[in-house]
Amino acid sequence: MKMAKYKTEFIGETLGTFLLVLFGCGSVAMSILFNAYQGLFQIALAWGIGVTLAIYLTRHISCAHLNPAVTLAMVISRRMKLRKLPIYMIGQFFGAFLAGLTIYLFFAPSISNYENLNGITRGTTESIITAKMFGEYYINSGSSAIVSLPLAMSAEAFGTFILVILIFALTEGCNIGRPDNAIAPLFIGLTVTSIICLIAPLTQAGINPARDFGPRMVSWIFGWGKAAFPDQSGGFFLVYIFSPLVGGTLASLFFVKILEPAMKNATRECCKSDDIK
Repeated sequence: MKMAKYKTEFIGETLGTFLLVLFGCGSVAMSILFNAYQGLFQIALAWGIGVTLAIYLTRHISCAHLNPAVTLAMVISRRMKLRKLPIYMIGQFFGAFLAGLTIYLFFAPSISNYENLNGITRGTTESIITAKMFGEYYINSGSSAIVSLPLAMSAEAFGTFILVILIFALTEGCNIGRPDNAIAPLFIGLTVTSIICLIAPLTQAGINPARDFGPRMVSWIFGWGKAAFPDQSGGFFLVYIFSPLVGGTLASLFFVKILEPAMKNATRECCKSDDIK
């Protein structure tokens, strides 16, 4: 029985993460290859829609975490058993990899044509512009921002912190001000959109280790090589894997130790006030 449940949850996390990364990275690919989007907000909105649809599709199959940082936060807050963590994370990384692979297979001819037209040799530093369709690059974010490794780590940790806090706030029963469960996924998607609008000029806004690593591995496999991992000081791991996990952990502890007790206390005080009336 447990194995069947684990299999179902693995399918849910794989499918949901596949969908959100497909729509999200797909929007980045459309912007780079075809100039289909005219601004950060449009790409951020595509990511938010992808997250919303992925949650609606899979939340009955799994818990629709779709993000290792969210899964870790749920384990730390004791909202999920530790033994489920590997199943969820493997599904998330696998789903993200499949999404990156799908995007490459669909647009490989267009990518090659873009490289030829712009004199780009895949695997060189110049090819980072196309590798951005898959992984993220805080050093070459494409904006005028000057981003150091500590700043990039802080941005990713902070963005993930906000995301996890709002996921808890939008779904936990202790928050009587939360939206109806039927529309909570929409607000989570809008949260992702807002976070991307805030920190994408600094780091391209990963806030999800699976979203970054899965597609990045696709670019590494299909010829980008060292350009897929350009920061030799470990920045890829520290910024896009470690920092979101730290941000999610801190958010979980903050919610459980501070915000949740405050919400429960406010609810009790509200009930007392209603009784007096």
